[in-house]
Amino acid sequence: MKRSIKLLRFLTWSILASASGLAVICASAFLYLSPSLPSVETLKDVHLQTPLRIYTRDEKLIAEFGEKRREPIRFDAVPKNLVHAFMAAEDDRFYSHPGVDLVGLMRAFFQLVSTGRIQSGGSTITMQVAKNFFLSHERVFSRKFNEILLALQIEQELPKDDIFELYLNKIYLGNRAYGIEAAAQVYYNKSVNELNLSQMAMLAGLPKAPSRYNPINDPDRALSRRDWILGRMKELNYISEAQYDRAIAQPVTASYHGTDIDLHAPYVAEMVRQEMIERFGPEAYTEGFKVYTTVTSKLQTTANTSVINGMMAYNERHGYAGPVSNLINDGKTTESEWLQVINETSNASVLYPAVVTEVQDKSVSLLLKEGKRSYINWDNLKWAKKFINVNAFGYPPKKADDILAKGDLIWVRKMPDGQYRLSQGAMAQSALVSMNPEDGAILALVGGFNFYKNMYNRATQATRQAGSTFKPFVYAAAMANGMTAATIINDAPIVYNDDALEGMWRPENDNNQFNGPMRLREGLYRSRNLVSIRVLRDTGINNTINYLEKLGFSKDSMDPNLSLALGNVSISPMELAQGYAVIANGGYKVSPYLIDRVEVMGDVVYQAEPITVLRNNKVKDSSSEPEPKELPLVASIEKAPMLVNELEDRPKATLLPEAERVMEPKLNYIVNDMLNDVIWKGTGRRARELKRHDLGGKTGTTNDSKDVWFVGFNPDILTTVWVGMDDYSTLGRWEFGANAALPIWLEFMKTALKDKPEQHLPRPDGLVTLKINAKTGKLAQQGDTDTLFEIFRREYAPKSTSTNEPPHEQIEESFSPKDLF
Repeated sequence: MKRSIKLLRFLTWSILASASGLAVICASAFLYLSPSLPSVETLKDVHLQTPLRIYTRDEKLIAEFGEKRREPIRFDAVPKNLVHAFMAAEDDRFYSHPGVDLVGLMRAFFQLVSTGRIQSGGSTITMQVAKNFFLSHERVFSRKFNEILLALQIEQELPKDDIFELYLNKIYLGNRAYGIEAAAQVYYNKSVNELNLSQMAMLAGLPKAPSRYNPINDPDRALSRRDWILGRMKELNYISEAQYDRAIAQPVTASYHGTDIDLHAPYVAEMVRQEMIERFGPEAYTEGFKVYTTVTSKLQTTANTSVINGMMAYNERHGYAGPVSNLINDGKTTESEWLQVINETSNASVLYPAVVTEVQDKSVSLLLKEGKRSYINWDNLKWAKKFINVNAFGYPPKKADDILAKGDLIWVRKMPDGQYRLSQGAMAQSALVSMNPEDGAILALVGGFNFYKNMYNRATQATRQAGSTFKPFVYAAAMANGMTAATIINDAPIVYNDDALEGMWRPENDNNQFNGPMRLREGLYRSRNLVSIRVLRDTGINNTINYLEKLGFSKDSMDPNLSLALGNVSISPMELAQGYAVIANGGYKVSPYLIDRVEVMGDVVYQAEPITVLRNNKVKDSSSEPEPKELPLVASIEKAPMLVNELEDRPKATLLPEAERVMEPKLNYIVNDMLNDVIWKGTGRRARELKRHDLGGKTGTTNDSKDVWFVGFNPDILTTVWVGMDDYSTLGRWEFGANAALPIWLEFMKTALKDKPEQHLPRPDGLVTLKINAKTGKLAQQGDTDTLFEIFRREYAPKSTSTNEPPHEQIEESFSPKDLF
């Protein structure tokens, strides 16, 4: 008996000593580790890593950038069954323990002692929050002890629902999905509120091992895990027997769903991405910025289609360069081999790879991706005369085997009627920029045919020769220096002698003809080169460049010689559009901009306030939101909520910054009227198809047709289109602004102006309309037969009649550099 009492005492003291020792160890560990523990306070204002998303003005998603796909969700928006599924899988006593589950911890401890490693962590949801937000994933005891300490602190400072919300938004669930909302989108293309019970249980099985239990990578193992969770939910009385039976009978329905992009606008997206990185640094990718651009989905879609159709039309004008290859000649003779080649070939914009399986008399049969079959009829084949070079092509084909053979790997595109059409990669390139001329807001932008083949943005990065599209600015400079739309200029040969040149320069008109004396207005709408050169000479090169610099053009882009009159200016489509905005908006200088506002978690952290033409007393109504502030160039998003919270309410109506007037209003009105004649009388006649009288525009074609342009506008919208080759080679001798660029502009503007009333700039005071003699530009007198009405600034109106002005003769004129400055 005494021995038993002694043994009992020994065991009691041993247990007490062990417990005391354990307490001392725990206390020592706490004292050692607690100073290095992070503050739980940071969880109260946590910013989850969320990708950068870019939207149109009408909230269509253009792009998403960032490694982690996440869509934070409030806990009260999470379905109860989904909460229970995660509790059944991870921590069914979450709402009853203080952050640490002793049973689970003892299990982990004995695993460590017996095996030397922790096989199942025994972590509660709170401990996982501590690990995911503050600690590494290294499976060592010190990290586990830190988890325990942090979990206890978290439970002291945050409500249970807030902890659960952090957990559901932070956990990694495979396939770049962080958080349950992102996972629901990735695996089921649904919001969490649309998931059924079976799908909820499937997601709840992922945190344990996102790769092993992934329903896409290993559906059998994922199914077993899902069924176990459903069983646990039934045991815990989270669901009924009937719910369990229905859910467990469901098959695996998960599949990968990438981000659903609403609108294809990769050049716009890349411009925004670069600007966001400049503003916010690398944090732009992780802090949940939502960027709303000035682009509208309707116009951007139309711009995409217009450029593609324009490039395909150019291809068809110049003939078919042949198939990509012939797979039979390459040693691939079976359809299974052909299908493998097709499936491995990426689409190129709207072009799809296909293989010709049979050639009939007037059609060909096709094998497409995924084994689909179709055909091309003769209407979609007969354009394919043989391409020789940009200036030559073969005879029109008479039957299908003149064009294609069995085994040919080709490109096709699907037409609006569902038929396939023989196509080929774009031979040329194009860019389109459309903007609101009153504030510079970019409404649509295309930088090339296929962004994914070449990310070079020709709308902003390509500096090309402007050609005749630059002439209106030269004419405006001339009229600012005293000329009028009725000033007579001789369209006659010129010889320019310059010792610095190897020979004499004899510029020509595009048709190699000369028409003699004509009014300035006629010279512009007929785009006569020799008239433009004389206008520049008479104005003076320095005077002209100084005026153009005032309009916003860079002096460095303009060579101080007579070629400036012909558009020898290095300029991008965006810069040219900015210049034309001055004409379109009544004479004000504005700057293009693409980002309208930036939001984080619903707070506006940046709001554009563009320099704007304020003739209509335009205001921005911001009474419903605080005034946004632009963050520093490299700003931490942690400061963004503080900035928003500190902002004072802005006034009910705040005037936007006013644009500077750089072109005198009377002069601007006349230039607009002259450019209206380009469309109704001149080289832009194809635009008359729109049947509008509020449009102005100008074609442009450079030497050897290396660049062709059309710029057209009214006071509400301005669009610039460029077509050319990236290597600066010729487009072909029959390519001009009127037949290559203008059709793209026309297709776009049909949509942009549909159902829009005509808009005209107000006629300023100080203008007079006089009847003049068309040949002399002077006041008409009784008996004159060739007369018309012209608009003049009152101070420059003609005072004399036509008899007082001798006619010009069409003779060759010679001059040297000393005559120009």
